Amino acid sequence: MTTPKTNPWQTLQTTQVYDTPWISVSHHDVITPAGDEGIYGVVHYKNRAVGVIPYQDGMIWLVGQTRYPLDRYSWEIPEGGCPLGEDLQDCALRELKEETGISAGTLIPLFESHLSNSVSDEWGIVYLATELSFGQSNPEATEDITIRKVSLETFFEEVEAGQITDSLSVTACYKLMLMKSQGTL
Repeated sequence: MTTPKTNPWQTLQTTQVYDTPWISVSHHDVITPAGDEGIYGVVHYKNRAVGVIPYQDGMIWLVGQTRYPLDRYSWEIPEGGCPLGEDLQDCALRELKEETGISAGTLIPLFESHLSNSVSDEWGIVYLATELSFGQSNPEATEDITIRKVSLETFFEEVEAGQITDSLSVTACYKLMLMKSQGTL
């Protein structure tokens, strides 16, 4: 793999347009790689995305909730935002417990991903959680979550059918199926 040594984009001016505790949006006047003047909007995330797949005996647990920006219900792996000062594994365990009531004895990092790198700097990591124990969930006030236990095969079928579209969940599904085919799951 070859990587260019210099960035062909030139930034002429940056203006912050919007800022919240979670994201900021900036407008950039730029010179494109072709040498033309242009504009670019960038969404900066102030948290890291953390997902976790609770897995036991060929089964996983999904969470469902309405996602406001899409105005639709979404089935996905438990996930949330990890503040910059919080340890990623601690956040994964916290999100898993909050959203499902499940605690994990073991967390294995599966992959890292930039979630929408054409317009944002959002970065995420997904863990596999095993050695599970079960308790009460305690979702945040912004979450109205349903929990569903499904087989890995059902998860895969729903991803393939376009019923599960969350990027971390889709990537996690394919990663688990690859691990299963290689005998490492």
